[in-house]
Amino acid sequence: MLQVHKRFGHIPLLQGIDLHVPRGTALGIIGPAASGKSVILKLLCGLIPIDRGDIQIDGDSIVGLSEEQLMPLRRRIGMLFQNFALFDFMTVAENVSFPLVQRGGMSGQEIADRVGDRLRKVGLAGSEDKMPSQLSGGMKRRVGIARATIARPDIAIYDEPSAGLDPVTAAKIYDLLRADQRETGSTVIAVSSDVVALSAFADRIAMLFEGRIHYEGPAGEIRDADDPVVRQFVRGELHGPL
Repeated sequence: MLQVHKRFGHIPLLQGIDLHVPRGTALGIIGPAASGKSVILKLLCGLIPIDRGDIQIDGDSIVGLSEEQLMPLRRRIGMLFQNFALFDFMTVAENVSFPLVQRGGMSGQEIADRVGDRLRKVGLAGSEDKMPSQLSGGMKRRVGIARATIARPDIAIYDEPSAGLDPVTAAKIYDLLRADQRETGSTVIAVSSDVVALSAFADRIAMLFEGRIHYEGPAGEIRDADDPVVRQFVRGELHGPL
């Protein structure tokens, strides 16, 4: 992302975002509520247009591309949406298998085996025939993670992957995401309010604040960052510039 600007109505949200994510690395994005973190993810997928600037993936700009032109890119991306975005008329198995069915080239049995394996890894074995309406929020999130990762995408984008999950399940989910990344060499961008878990998962952390990338650095160093804004946010301190 190069000097990306985005406003909604008269309200500027992103005011010159610069982000570079090397291939095969994991970037975590943190920041206050309503600061535009989820918007960045949607911009990267071409789901909403930018107002100004450029977004390049593997050196090719995606700005101004039509829906048809964006399709090859979207086939390379696995995305977990914050609101799950499950198809309520499909079973869990049908939701999870959707990316594989869309790509084609696999038999029904191969797809079923892959779905079963993925659901076991997110702790939902035996849930294949359930409908989304029968699931809790945490279960829906895990179904979303299974769907986002089942096709082993080149680029994985996760919006709050551990929200609504207990600490043990959250740790298992991040272990799964890291194992997937190591196996596939995918590039990962994850937004999370769980700074501790995200820091253990990501290679680097970027903090979005007041419309710009306020900080970017190694994930293991963020708690001791010199910047008082970053330090207060990460540590959850009551007193400070925030």
